[in-house]
Amino acid sequence: MREIAIGDIHGGLKALIQVLNQLEIKDEDKLIFMGDYVDGWSESAQVIQFLIELSQKINCVFIKGNHDVWCEDWLKTGDVNMTWYMHGGKETIESYQGFSDDDKKKHLDFFEAMPLYHLDDENRLFLHAGFTSMHGVKKEVYEKTFYFDRTLWEMALTMNKELSEDSLIYPNRLKHYKEIYIGHTPTTNFGYDTPMNAVNVWNIDTGAAFKGKLSAVDINTKAVFQSDNLPGLYPNEKGRNKN
Repeated sequence: MREIAIGDIHGGLKALIQVLNQLEIKDEDKLIFMGDYVDGWSESAQVIQFLIELSQKINCVFIKGNHDVWCEDWLKTGDVNMTWYMHGGKETIESYQGFSDDDKKKHLDFFEAMPLYHLDDENRLFLHAGFTSMHGVKKEVYEKTFYFDRTLWEMALTMNKELSEDSLIYPNRLKHYKEIYIGHTPTTNFGYDTPMNAVNVWNIDTGAAFKGKLSAVDINTKAVFQSDNLPGLYPNEKGRNKN
């Protein structure tokens, strides 16, 4: 069985299909999606519908990201969070044109069922953004930390690679897990268009919301699978690009 972690999709259904075709998914595979399925490119509602149907055929885990929380709130209440609207929500709302109330209810159920983190049988942790508790995710006080925190990744990036876990200054929150997989903070912010590894933390958000690619990682072999750059797949759109 392969375990595949898939980064932030942000409405880029074409990129997701490219990656899945490269993976040549088999029935016994397990797909772990890192969150942020919506907001950015024009096919957010279509991504959610595709993932719902995919989960009926393949073992999937769908972790909840911050953009998913915003979309879930809109589907539930009809209220538009203006921060969300300006960061991809407008495109997501538009993508739901033609979807029935029943469809939207199924999508809401899908969002509501998403876990905030996942631990596999080998004590590998998957979550959208990070956590701050030195005692691990089960002791995290604030739920929003799981889908907004960036300090976990910032800390990992600054660590000396030669530092031993036995060191008195080795961060306790990293000791609880064999590996930690995150999205949320694009690696393109640091000049990389591929997944990045720092200590035992793997960041697989390669900027699909902006000018980057969608990435997947086989967590056992560390083989990387990537789509084309998203602007090339959606040439008439800006996504969440600032220009």
